[in-house]
Amino acid sequence: MAVRTTHGREETLDGRCFFGSTGHGLHPTVGWSPGRTAYPPGMSSVGLVLGGGGITGASYHFGALFALQMATGWNATSADVIVGTSSGSFIAALVRGGALNLDTMVGESRHDDEVVDWLSGKVYQRIRPRGLMRWVRQGIVPSITRPGLGVVLGSPGIYSTDALAGWVESSLGSLANGWPDLPTVIVAYDLESRTRVPFGTEAAPEVTLKEAVAASSAVPFVYEPVMIDGRTYADGGVASGTSVDLLLANPEPLDLVIIVAPMAATGGRHGGRFYEDLIDRAGRTALATEIEMLESEWPETDILVLRPDDRVLEVSRPNPMSVGAAIPSFLATLRSMRDELAHPATWSVLERHLVNKVSV
Repeated sequence: MAVRTTHGREETLDGRCFFGSTGHGLHPTVGWSPGRTAYPPGMSSVGLVLGGGGITGASYHFGALFALQMATGWNATSADVIVGTSSGSFIAALVRGGALNLDTMVGESRHDDEVVDWLSGKVYQRIRPRGLMRWVRQGIVPSITRPGLGVVLGSPGIYSTDALAGWVESSLGSLANGWPDLPTVIVAYDLESRTRVPFGTEAAPEVTLKEAVAASSAVPFVYEPVMIDGRTYADGGVASGTSVDLLLANPEPLDLVIIVAPMAATGGRHGGRFYEDLIDRAGRTALATEIEMLESEWPETDILVLRPDDRVLEVSRPNPMSVGAAIPSFLATLRSMRDELAHPATWSVLERHLVNKVSV
């Protein structure tokens, strides 16, 4: 039985793919080996989906996962499958590497202005402004279908994701140049074929974790597209902000799916700009279709969706790419999660699957 905290609806995405035990090399007809063939009595299998959402979205992920662990004792590192898109791909990598902590997120900064400077150096590596025409040649241009995109992203120039890849490497060490042992999917978008690319599966080329995160995080008109082995990739959110349906590649239904969706809010922000609701509406509708697919295939799976409320939106918008909003967004998320996780409908799901059921 699926339990959701919020609702929405949208278009169907492309088909399934299959995981290998290390993310690569397993023939699709063989299926997927999760590294353990049976769960201990009382243990639930968990899928974690981390959607896109910019810098403030990463803060939301951090706060939500921190709150989940504090409330239940469950560490996201043990999730049986993780799907990460855009900023969610960066958090997914940190989770798998056991590096989602304050030291990774803010370094040795002690004051807000130091955090802003430190984060800016990690995510905004300026390059010569050559990226715009590459986007235009691939047919991705500002238009009335995406009004106000440049304003939303708040980009004063074109940047490279090289610094972000370096951040992944400095945080994870050798794992950044390999792939996690547990199934991990990093979603990017192939600009030439205009298709979603789920790195870490048989449906995608083999790349390193840092390359996948860099590609998945290449937000159009903010970052230059990422070239890997002759293919050009962009933010996986171009196809879907969440890609929940990729979980269906798992050979067995998961007991619980947790979806953290920073760009699929159900309520508007007081005084918000017109494009904020457009973006959230697109996120909600895509997510709703993916959830419907999951429910159809796995009717017994519980589904928990976490989305920012008005308190989070107030500090994380209108510019989700603002490094100055990172700390306020994290703190607002903690306050929001205190109420969200304590809600009877949410807590009943957590209690059934996570509370007092953490493996030793």
